[in-house]
Amino acid sequence: MASSILISPSGPGGASSPAISTVHSDIMYTHILTHLDGLTLVSAACASSHLNSLVTEDNKIWRDLTSSMWPSINDPRVQNVISTFSSGHRSLFYDSFPLLDYRQIISNNKINGCDYNNSSSDKLISAVDIFYKGELIFSKFKETETITCGFNCCPFRVELLDPKDSFQIEIPDPDHIEVTGSDEYHKDTWQEYLLRSLTLSWILIDPTRKRAVNLSSGKAVCEVEKWLTGEVHVKFAVVVPGTATEVVECAVMVTCGLGSEGKVRVREVSLGVEDMKGNNLNGKDSLVILQGAMERVKRVRDKKGGGGKERYEEFVKQKREKEIKEAGRGDNIGRYLDQFLLNIGHLNRNPGTDAGF
Repeated sequence: MASSILISPSGPGGASSPAISTVHSDIMYTHILTHLDGLTLVSAACASSHLNSLVTEDNKIWRDLTSSMWPSINDPRVQNVISTFSSGHRSLFYDSFPLLDYRQIISNNKINGCDYNNSSSDKLISAVDIFYKGELIFSKFKETETITCGFNCCPFRVELLDPKDSFQIEIPDPDHIEVTGSDEYHKDTWQEYLLRSLTLSWILIDPTRKRAVNLSSGKAVCEVEKWLTGEVHVKFAVVVPGTATEVVECAVMVTCGLGSEGKVRVREVSLGVEDMKGNNLNGKDSLVILQGAMERVKRVRDKKGGGGKERYEEFVKQKREKEIKEAGRGDNIGRYLDQFLLNIGHLNRNPGTDAGF
């Protein structure tokens, strides 16, 4: 797709060029607008009132665009929900394509005249797509009820795969994996190769509030190897504001292992929400946090092309600093307790002395 559009106000020698509005709408739509990516369509809408009307009033452009980007939304049940959004598929794109930046908060709780604090949701829809080297390898949507006791009280977790639904990824032989980085003698392991070859989108849709959010970093932020099983958890994560002053982590885990024929078997794709201490939040608290992310966290462009990894690494740094600070506080309490016990022991041995309290 094209990534830019040029509208020149003047021709050679300063002569005025024909206005863009003189181009027939059918030609604009068929030969130009349908070949632009989403961000370029947004830019085109800002170029002139004529382009704005063409881009914003035709939902088919946005339906075709979002359906090609996220095939998991093509199910009629999901399409029906999206059609209720204020601007249809354009609203879905605005909500889901940019990355979340938890550092930038939109304070207004009323959007399009609706007070979201007073509207409840009875279900959430997850639309998930996984790509391997740009090719779609997994696409699925799932509905999660949010009004059951089990959802409210148990740790929030959405699992997409049953044991029978596992799938495989064919990767190159380790001896043929291309060299990366400046070290010509270093070859990626299959885990490293998978980490940089997978991209993932997890769009969470709230049918009641008519909002959506992409809870994936796009590219993987890290991988955790389980030595006992030989499996690897590839993590895609975003950071969002929590219910208090701290932030929380929305983590998508893709669990996979190397099979006997050199193929990687993916057996689990799941979503959870954790606080800065690594505790899994329950469904009730997670729902409030996720709705807040939909409505109040600003979306930003991925200018550096690294997905949300930079913001996630910033979160990990904050998490470590908090752990170190709390560990230091714990050491101080331990020292005070040791001194107290020593004083008590001194009193027991010498009842007539002053322990210094």
